[in-house]
Amino acid sequence: MCFKLIILLVLVSIAAAEDLNFAYHGFGSANLSLDGIAKVTPNGLLRLTNYTRFKIGHAFYPNPIIFKNSSNGTVLSFSTTFIFAMRYTGPQGHGIAFVIAPTRGLPHVSSSQHLGLFNFTNNGSPTNHIFAVELDTVQNAEFNDINDNHVGIDINGLASEMASPAGYYIGERLITSGQPVQVWVDYDGSKKQINVSLALVSNGKPYIPLLSLTRDLSPVLHRTMYVGFSSSTGYLTASAYLLGWSFKMNGQAEELVLSQLPKMPRLGPKNISKLLTIGLPVILVSVALLAFLFCVNHALRRKKKFAELLEDWELEYGPQRFKYKELYIATKGFREKELLGKGGFGKVYKGILPTSGIEIAVKRVSHESRQGMKEFVAEIVSNGRLRHRNLVPLLGYCRRKGELLLVYEYMPNGSLDKYLFGQPAVTLDWRQRVRVIRGVASGLLYLHEEWDQVVVHRDVKASNVLLDGEWNGRLGDFGLARLYDHGSDPQTTHIAGTFGYLAPEHARSGRATTSSDVFAFGVFLLEVASGRRPIQYHGSEDVILVDWVFSCWKGSNILEAKDPKLGNDFVAEEVELVLKLGLSCCQSEPTTRPRMRQVVQHLEGDIPLPAELSLLSASASGLAISQNEGFDESTMARGSSPSSYAADSSFLYSGR
Repeated sequence: MCFKLIILLVLVSIAAAEDLNFAYHGFGSANLSLDGIAKVTPNGLLRLTNYTRFKIGHAFYPNPIIFKNSSNGTVLSFSTTFIFAMRYTGPQGHGIAFVIAPTRGLPHVSSSQHLGLFNFTNNGSPTNHIFAVELDTVQNAEFNDINDNHVGIDINGLASEMASPAGYYIGERLITSGQPVQVWVDYDGSKKQINVSLALVSNGKPYIPLLSLTRDLSPVLHRTMYVGFSSSTGYLTASAYLLGWSFKMNGQAEELVLSQLPKMPRLGPKNISKLLTIGLPVILVSVALLAFLFCVNHALRRKKKFAELLEDWELEYGPQRFKYKELYIATKGFREKELLGKGGFGKVYKGILPTSGIEIAVKRVSHESRQGMKEFVAEIVSNGRLRHRNLVPLLGYCRRKGELLLVYEYMPNGSLDKYLFGQPAVTLDWRQRVRVIRGVASGLLYLHEEWDQVVVHRDVKASNVLLDGEWNGRLGDFGLARLYDHGSDPQTTHIAGTFGYLAPEHARSGRATTSSDVFAFGVFLLEVASGRRPIQYHGSEDVILVDWVFSCWKGSNILEAKDPKLGNDFVAEEVELVLKLGLSCCQSEPTTRPRMRQVVQHLEGDIPLPAELSLLSASASGLAISQNEGFDESTMARGSSPSSYAADSSFLYSGR
């Protein structure tokens, strides 16, 4: 009998826990677990953060809550609503987050952009088991934030699963308004649907949620979890207040009664008596007016210095848009000491983003550049949405007056060509070269066959292959790239690319295809294996790399073409494979060249090369002639050094 009574009591307690319900109209007598700088003010407001820099504030319901059904382990329905407000003394700081976490207090978290939820190491880790709704007032590039006034659904990290500007009308800025805002978060356990709504407290709950995401939270949440709020400050600070909070398991959270909520602190100083304002001397008014005009003039000049452009296409296509001021600070004013390189496109600077500490490379396209607005748009639209380990990630962009700026992830080891040609301080061994070749081949296969559209790069070459900190090859510079749908034909009929890499049919017709990319990749293979440029000038005679390797192959000694700098540290079979595969890719007829998938299979040893190559139906010298078709001799002076054009990715751009 006693044993049955104990079981009954346990079942009753579990049922009660699964139907937990509480509501706080103010927090003066609330039993909460506070951490960091969170505190309850004398009038009953819960203040998570104040204006102190780099601090964290947590407030949690003190008892664990059962979130999972005891029979099948699925997450039960829950509902919560709360009213909050943000107050600023200067530029807006970070926001707040409603959070469901396995522990109270969230130890080992970082302040600033992490909202007191995660740190640089565990952000995004599935072992966090954290669900949160962020109300963020800072745009962080590293989390792909959409703007500096947004709501996001976060699971185990701050890169939101779904996000939306915080407002139902264009330009509406609810979070940063300083006014109390009410938020509703509802999870339907049967439909696995998360709904998030928000509005000013005077407007009531909207009929349509601002965010609606179908996601099963069972893998995320443990059986028992804690609910609460988190906020943090960084360089920019704000005071985050909660006025009321209601929560319920297996039902709708109790509505908050506005008349029972504590009042927010006054915005700004108390009104000055009219008697005092009437008594102020006229001279003080004049001085104030002059000071105001001076400040306005200073602000206008400063605004003009950092003025930017924003056009319609940027709203539709752009990835992260950086502020010019942010890039100006990151590169220390684009000073020469931070210069990484320059070419016909402009200059590239190294920088460090002040908010995140991420190293970046800023490509600053000059007014006189041949790489115009359409090329800039192409690079943003294509590379900004591409995601592959062997492509240089485009983090974002900026436009200011006539300047175009692209922000890339910084590649610490620079471009591949400096390790192949001349007298480099460091020479890549054969193992490293093979790794780079396979990486670039994998990236091109992704562009040609594995992305939503076909991307023709049109400028594959060693100087456009960058090396990351682990010496992996990453294909970059998408300024000449063209996109078209799978199964359709490319429409571009203007010649673009770099002398020495152009397929014969591209030089004749101007039509770039995946096959012309394969031709350029073939030249790239010969570059890497031989350590020679595509075209070398010896007096009045031009030595074309494809011709020379072809002659070595015809002479039955193709290994004669290998890079002498390799010494004896190479695998003969692999060098021979790369050189023959390069020649196979450079065949004059596009239909006889392999596709990139076949190229990757050859490199991986999954399929052998053909015993005989049907290389160059015309003579090798005929290739040189076809390479020059369609080009004006004035395009490049014979006396110029190869490096003068190899470093310029847009050298042969003509009138697209």
